[in-house]
Amino acid sequence: MGHATNNSIEEEKFENLKYVSLQQTISGTVTDDKGMPLPDASVIIAGTNKGTTTNFNGEFSIEANQGDILVITYVGFKKNEFTIGTETNVSIQLETDSASLDEIVLIGYGTQNKKDLTGSVSQLSPEDFKKGINTSPDNLLQGKVAGVRVVQSSGEPGAGLDVSIRGIGSIRSGSTPLFVVDGVPLSNENVSAAGPDFGLGNSSAKNPLNFLNTADIASITVLKDASAAAIYGSRGSNGVVLITTKKGKTGDATITLDSYASVSQVISKIDVLSADEYRNAISDPVYDHGGSTDWQDELFRNAITQNHNFSYAKKTDSGNYYASLSYMDQEGIIETSGLERTTARLNTEESFFDNKRLKVKLNLTASQINETGVPNGADAGSDGQLVMHALMANPTRTVFDEDGDYTNFNMNAHYNPMYLLHIYDDKTETLRVLGNFEASFRIIDGLNYKFNLAIDRSNSERNSTIYPNVTDRTPTGAYVQNNLESQSSLIEHYLTYNFQHNNHKFDVLGGFSYQEFDFSGTSFSISNIDEMGTGVAPEYNPGYSGEQSGVSGYAQKNELQSYFGRLNYNFSDKYLLTASVRADGSTRFGDNNKYGYFPSFAMGWSLDKENFLQNKEYINQLKLRTSWGQTGNQEVQNKITQASYSQAASGGYYLYDDYGLVNGIVVNRTANPDLKWEVVTQFDLGLDFSLWDNKLYGSLDYYNKTTTDAILNIPSEPLSPTSTVWKNIEGEIVNKGFEFSLGSQLVKTDNFSWDMNINGATLDNEIKNLPVSELYSGSIAGPGLSGVSANIYKNGYEAGSFYMLKHLGFDGDGNDIFEDTNDDGIINSDDRQIFEGALPNFTFGINTNLDYKRWNLNLAFIGQTGGYLVNNTNLALNINNLASDRNVLSEFYESGANPQNTPQLSTLYMEKSDFIRLNNIQLGYNFDVQNINWINGLNLYVSAQNVFTITNYSGYDPLINSPRSSGGNQSIGIDYTTYPSSRSYLIGATLKL
Repeated sequence: MGHATNNSIEEEKFENLKYVSLQQTISGTVTDDKGMPLPDASVIIAGTNKGTTTNFNGEFSIEANQGDILVITYVGFKKNEFTIGTETNVSIQLETDSASLDEIVLIGYGTQNKKDLTGSVSQLSPEDFKKGINTSPDNLLQGKVAGVRVVQSSGEPGAGLDVSIRGIGSIRSGSTPLFVVDGVPLSNENVSAAGPDFGLGNSSAKNPLNFLNTADIASITVLKDASAAAIYGSRGSNGVVLITTKKGKTGDATITLDSYASVSQVISKIDVLSADEYRNAISDPVYDHGGSTDWQDELFRNAITQNHNFSYAKKTDSGNYYASLSYMDQEGIIETSGLERTTARLNTEESFFDNKRLKVKLNLTASQINETGVPNGADAGSDGQLVMHALMANPTRTVFDEDGDYTNFNMNAHYNPMYLLHIYDDKTETLRVLGNFEASFRIIDGLNYKFNLAIDRSNSERNSTIYPNVTDRTPTGAYVQNNLESQSSLIEHYLTYNFQHNNHKFDVLGGFSYQEFDFSGTSFSISNIDEMGTGVAPEYNPGYSGEQSGVSGYAQKNELQSYFGRLNYNFSDKYLLTASVRADGSTRFGDNNKYGYFPSFAMGWSLDKENFLQNKEYINQLKLRTSWGQTGNQEVQNKITQASYSQAASGGYYLYDDYGLVNGIVVNRTANPDLKWEVVTQFDLGLDFSLWDNKLYGSLDYYNKTTTDAILNIPSEPLSPTSTVWKNIEGEIVNKGFEFSLGSQLVKTDNFSWDMNINGATLDNEIKNLPVSELYSGSIAGPGLSGVSANIYKNGYEAGSFYMLKHLGFDGDGNDIFEDTNDDGIINSDDRQIFEGALPNFTFGINTNLDYKRWNLNLAFIGQTGGYLVNNTNLALNINNLASDRNVLSEFYESGANPQNTPQLSTLYMEKSDFIRLNNIQLGYNFDVQNINWINGLNLYVSAQNVFTITNYSGYDPLINSPRSSGGNQSIGIDYTTYPSSRSYLIGATLKL
């Protein structure tokens, strides 16, 4: 047994003392090759898990010893290893990595190097997202991805958005893509309860994606072509949007606080007559009530929004953690409306066993959303919506009468809009929880088993009250409570195998997925309730007053069982091949077509790797790719393949001599066991490039996307038990066009940099081989216009083209002149013509960022050309309002039109929707906090949203689509007094600790 000598003990003490004396605080700055700071760069001491990240100014501080090696990494740059000497303040420069093209991109059920992609895929990081107030993640995409169009259905806080990728692919269902959050495909069904119709329109449910806090999102990836989306089979026809949330980063734990406050106002006002103009316009002085009121000013307000986010992130050697809490309180620009949301998120990941053989991950988010609505249902008639009542209100009336009560207009179908707001109460509470557990086990090197278990559950309660009132809309008052519960359960198993032999690389995926969707709802109503302010409000005690007037409920379930596989092959980084297939079985379809099969193939050729281009210094990347594939659309009602029966007197008979009628059995729906998915077949040809040391980069794509086997409820054959039947028709919906995305670093110096990204897409849409002569949708509201439709689906025309009379102007007496197409001397429905539709043939986005020292300026423009809108709002503000104590559009009065003209749908109300908009501008400043050890970064920013719009459209907003569908066919391009869009001014700060 050895003994330590005194000398060895002294030497050990000296070595320890030496180690301590060499430990020091190292401060530094990380910049790019032009000297610009790089925030969030990773700084790690080699061989340890000790590290940190740079702040907004590229600065860092870390405890280290002389001789330690700092490893600095940043996406898009080459790794830099720096050995610590005696210097305690260092400057480290990273070199741009042309292999930034090797950036990891999310694809379905995995990831892939960007340079190896064969499909049309676009990925956005938080720096790319749309700035400003964003309640839901789909709005972050607006103007950012070529071929992706985001249109609001209303400016109300939390309202739904119409997101379309590469055009409109269905007549019956919407164009919403499949959203996948952290590997969990979401249902596009409503998760909040819809409102009742008190004669003021049935207010739609809000955006189902509102439960996600946009500050938690790490990336959004859009899968556009069939090669990328076919792995999701029957739900990929409208494209797929993959959303991933944040996780901890390497280095010290970080705490981030972000808060902003904003004020919003209506983006523009409708130009109706003022009080003085109205007095000059009317011929009957009885319509002059002596007042002067701008009803839009009364209805709209300056709305305040506040938003606060707190997050904690940490990464360890074996896992990472991310937790966040957020609160948003958004007032609507219409009095009393608003949205309040609280969200919480926890993402954790841990690794176990040798070399992290087992990885387990938990993603959990919960949100509580409280909404207050207004009586402005999109499906109301010409006398229904709140905004329409404000626009039609006589400007010589006053809000209150001499007694201080709301002025009673004493008119049928037209009321004091502020009184409507006063007697109406609408509150919705929605609780949603989404969680999934993932496990990954490395069986052998390259072979991994993955398991995913998820639950998405929501509960919503909507309490709607209209109190007894002096109008003819539910004058005795009513209360309705609607409840909605929904749950989606998912279980997935899949294997991935990655291996390489010489120049051959293989990535193989195979798996199984099962998802179950459960929906149920209840509703009850009470009529003849007590006056407002009497006793207990119905939402708190429905039994206090009134009479029960209805109870109903429903429950539905559908299931989806799937098998999927994919092969990625790479030869010498030059030649790329992707093939995938998914088999989906759904309970929604007929017994003879329970399963659908969705294949795809794609190839890529990296031209820059070939000898004839390899030495071209100006080419960093040049890749040609092409793909073909099929995806499906299963968004149909449950049970439509099955027969439905009911008892009714209409099918009854007289059984006894007392002439008592016995109810008979009536067939409500004809069974169709052959019903199957709509199928979208898509071809894509694309080119990805990066030139002149990545100074110019981007992609070009041509696509042809054809929908077949469209599902429609069409007239049935003779002797069928019902007049219509759900069938797959032989018609086609063809979308084709070009897309481009271009980016450039225009200027890059030590103190100043300027980059710009431009994207654009063309769209050519056409209906072909429809087996029926035409289909209609787009119901129009207006006096005497019940049953009139504006959209037509017909062979040879764009989906949702407009169908109406052609207005030629006014004669000498101010009477309408319409084109008599059949020359019979009579103007009627036979003279209607088909006109261009709502789909713009070109959409674009321009995004630019300028950095000067600590200042940052970001501008984002969006625009479109070639589309039209039917301005149903103007139709309701027709010139004949002057003859009925209502207001009128200034343009109509100035045109010399006769107030006796009968309102008719014509091209007088069809307007171009072309526009260009400064969608957002944001200016930020990064403070110098290097001398404050406990602060890692502080950024102050101001922002403006919907800054200005250049357009000739006379409505509130040219980027709008009111839900006016009829007959189960979607409407396109109708603008009917929706809740207006707003312009917002915002100030905020981000603090990192």
